[in-house]
Amino acid sequence: MSRIVFDIETVGVDFEGLDKSSQESLLKNAKTEEEQQAIKDCLALSPLTGKIVAIGMVDYDTNDGVVFFQSSNGKDKDFKENNSKYIVCSEKEIIENFWKIVTKYTQIVTYNGRGFDCPFIMLRSAAHRCKPTRDIMPYRFDIKSHIDLYDQMTFYGSMRKGFSLHMVTQALGIKSPKEEGVSGAMVSDLFKQEKSIDIARYCLRDVRATKELCEIWQQYIKP
Repeated sequence: MSRIVFDIETVGVDFEGLDKSSQESLLKNAKTEEEQQAIKDCLALSPLTGKIVAIGMVDYDTNDGVVFFQSSNGKDKDFKENNSKYIVCSEKEIIENFWKIVTKYTQIVTYNGRGFDCPFIMLRSAAHRCKPTRDIMPYRFDIKSHIDLYDQMTFYGSMRKGFSLHMVTQALGIKSPKEEGVSGAMVSDLFKQEKSIDIARYCLRDVRATKELCEIWQQYIKP
């Protein structure tokens, strides 16, 4: 069985660039300036107000990796590092490349892919009129085509608190993707600071940590 592990990184759109009706809808329940800012800071979490700036993918068997990422300064170039390729793309090209690759595999592996990555990809695909090449949101309790390790580690929601990828990797002795000083919460600021390569590398660390977690799950947790 061939497997591909993947993860995405996203940033929010400029709030002031949204139409007035959308701005009002987003802020309608915010009572203070702090609450308004908190909403603006979370625009990256929705495919309606955010965009994909990186998708990292690793072949489970060969361990070869690839990251398709947007350059926020327009100057970054493709490069190779260890056994991974980093390829500069527009968001549409990122999505098109994702669909070209993912269709070649019989199984996908994610961490909270059902709750975030996959729906985000689907809706951003629609925004760019990119046709999906396979179903990445199959029946939740059938892991034949999609292993979402968040579902597996929480036993389908039986345990909910503290199950971020960082917390799980720390508990199970896996090097956390955050250990090199970058976290998902920093992605939007890094993009504004024109540090897209830092985002791309962080994305791939997420993917490799997810792969290692899958190996542990398969050997020691999966019945």
